[in-house]
Amino acid sequence: MAKIEFNANDRPTLGVEIELGIVDGRTMALTSAFDQVAELVPEKLTESLKPELMQCVVEIITGVCETVDDAEKDLREKIVAVEAATDQLGMGLWWGATHPFSPWQEQMVTDTERYLDLVQLLQELARRLVTFGLHIHVGVDSGDKAVMICDRILRHLPTLLALSSSSPFWEGRQTGLQSYRSKIMEGLPTAGLPTLMRNWSEYVWLVNHMVDTGFINTIREIWWDVRPHHSFGTVEVRVCDMPGSLEDTLAIAALVQCLVKTLSDEIDNGTYQHDCHPMMVRQNKWRAARYGTAAQLVDSFTYQVVTVEQSVNKLVDHLTPMAKQLACEHHLERCRQIASEPSCADRQLSIQAETGSAEEVVRRLTELSRVSPKNAD
Repeated sequence: MAKIEFNANDRPTLGVEIELGIVDGRTMALTSAFDQVAELVPEKLTESLKPELMQCVVEIITGVCETVDDAEKDLREKIVAVEAATDQLGMGLWWGATHPFSPWQEQMVTDTERYLDLVQLLQELARRLVTFGLHIHVGVDSGDKAVMICDRILRHLPTLLALSSSSPFWEGRQTGLQSYRSKIMEGLPTAGLPTLMRNWSEYVWLVNHMVDTGFINTIREIWWDVRPHHSFGTVEVRVCDMPGSLEDTLAIAALVQCLVKTLSDEIDNGTYQHDCHPMMVRQNKWRAARYGTAAQLVDSFTYQVVTVEQSVNKLVDHLTPMAKQLACEHHLERCRQIASEPSCADRQLSIQAETGSAEEVVRRLTELSRVSPKNAD
């Protein structure tokens, strides 16, 4: 694995990657149209659009941003351009982590060597990866610190999953879960909660060993819920479902940026790391996947059961001084509102119950999540 240059100034730079579904404007079903959409996007933005394993997914990535407001400006411009392209094609964009009714068997794999090798290796586990997630990068100043932050942030991952939960359906069925995407991801051999690592050297050894022995083809096939990123010098949080709106996406990005920077400062100050048993994290993650914002989580300090709203309010209170420093206080505050209201998954279920139509779920929420040109900077 190539050596990385981390940021010696420990600037908590931010990068956001969103995965949206491409849907047919008439049937509301997923459509394998990434290449068609990309052809209609202005050339200056094409490098910010990436194909995923399936052609029904468009990944939109920001550049390196200093603040959440910068990320908002970046994303708005690119989303509006993609919406213009899908409008021309009679299509739309789905903000949710699974599609309510489209079967994975009908989706086309992107025809690249990497993705074809991945399907050959993982077989059906790869072909059913018709999911949409949110990935947030925050810059840190050393590989060792990135590994330490990945360990310390584990106990917060269930809260992040609960806030973003948006995948109650799978192939037209109500799964009974708020985040079915997280269970699909956990079916992969190198996904889910990360293994315990003590330092950057151990991480490098582990990745090289897995490549050399053929467990993975490349480092890009490690899909942990949080990981050090080998190319960008960041901590990348990957646990989240794709939230139901740009506003919610930015709120969660603010929470992650503040959290990573706060943990980084605690490491610099020699703050003792309070142990959190991995089984407790797993159980809290299960509850977040099962119940979303209605989950009852176990506080790893007090061992008391708390609601997601209580957990988020406590965390936001703790992070507010950092949010002021990073100029994202209003985005962070929105997390309180997300935690106190029905989740994106709940909204999908409510529309399904009201109309009896999975197509109507997609139609209504696709329209509500639009980022109109008049709102773009």
